[in-house]
Amino acid sequence: YKLAAESMGANRVVVRIADFGGDKMVESVDLGEQANPAIGLRGIRIMMEKEELFLPQFRAILRASALGNVSIMFPMVTSMEEVAAAKALLEKAKKQLKDEKTAYNENIEIGVMIETPAAVMISGELAREVDFFSIGTNDLLQLTLDKYYNPYHPALMKMIRIVANNVHLEGKRISICGDLAADLSMTEFFVQIGIDELSVAPHQVLGLRKKIREIQ
Repeated sequence: YKLAAESMGANRVVVRIADFGGDKMVESVDLGEQANPAIGLRGIRIMMEKEELFLPQFRAILRASALGNVSIMFPMVTSMEEVAAAKALLEKAKKQLKDEKTAYNENIEIGVMIETPAAVMISGELAREVDFFSIGTNDLLQLTLDKYYNPYHPALMKMIRIVANNVHLEGKRISICGDLAADLSMTEFFVQIGIDELSVAPHQVLGLRKKIREIQ
């Protein structure tokens, strides 16, 4: 985190808290048997049950925030209670660092991933609680359509539009990540509905930049 913050200078560095669970298991963490791991304990919900795993990461992100433009993002959100719990843990990490007289950015920005249909439906409420958003199209699509994977399904397009509208009503910014962000056939749609940022792999940046410049 220190290297990223210092290397990027004034440019923003977004650090997502650990998103394991579901198909992203780690051997050192026992989550027990789950009937449906994909929508069970994962991401922010694991944080609520195993704070001790996440507090060191929160502290590390905060320490890096003193060295550059660093912000923090919470994945797999489904409720306002989850966001409140994550913010409370962040405050706990801040207090620890303050007691230790360790520097950090008191006003670090907080963002959430929109990856679940539940997060889409409460995006207006979420927009009043956090600073920025990123739509994770891969997970959102899978949780919406299950095995019928169609990245151009009108339901997904409508959900993206709903979230963008709700976020902009509160004057917040929103990005797209996941495979669709680099899909040049979708670029004009994203620009038209006011998506602020598109997150793509480095080798895709130039092609995407060219496409955006060609949009009238």
